[in-house]
Amino acid sequence: MINTIFNFLVAHISAYGAVFIVSMIPLIELRGSVIVGTAFGLPWLNVLLLSIVGNMIPIPFILIFGKKLIAWMKTLPMLSRLTHWYEKHLLSKSDTIQKVAFVGLWLFVGIPLPGTGAWSGSVIASLLEVPPKKSFPAVLLGILTAGIIMTVASRGVVGLAHLFA
Repeated sequence: MINTIFNFLVAHISAYGAVFIVSMIPLIELRGSVIVGTAFGLPWLNVLLLSIVGNMIPIPFILIFGKKLIAWMKTLPMLSRLTHWYEKHLLSKSDTIQKVAFVGLWLFVGIPLPGTGAWSGSVIASLLEVPPKKSFPAVLLGILTAGIIMTVASRGVVGLAHLFA
């Protein structure tokens, strides 16, 4: 799937456009867009900033309408089963997040592991009815953290010195 998206973007839009669009795709998000930017050989700071902005665009909408969107998706025959599974999967992580609220949400979004990220963290916050005023800063900090981690990882530990050159 990622190769298909990558090839389509390469053929139809600029490298920066690809980074921006990939950063908004659920489950791929910033983690994938930083890798795409690195693959294109774009400057790391441009990639990081564009990935952060792109990843942040859908977040306020998810925080405000996420619970309603999940409820609606559960009524659609084609998405019902997947949506029920996704909600159950996310809510299974909610105890940890609720215990440490801000820090839990920040770490959930910020540590680049499968099934985590800004979209998932925002849906969890929405389902748990965490007010957007409290959840938005945690998600933003998580995106910044993930961006730094992915930038360093995508450039390689050996290439760290080149990041600041």
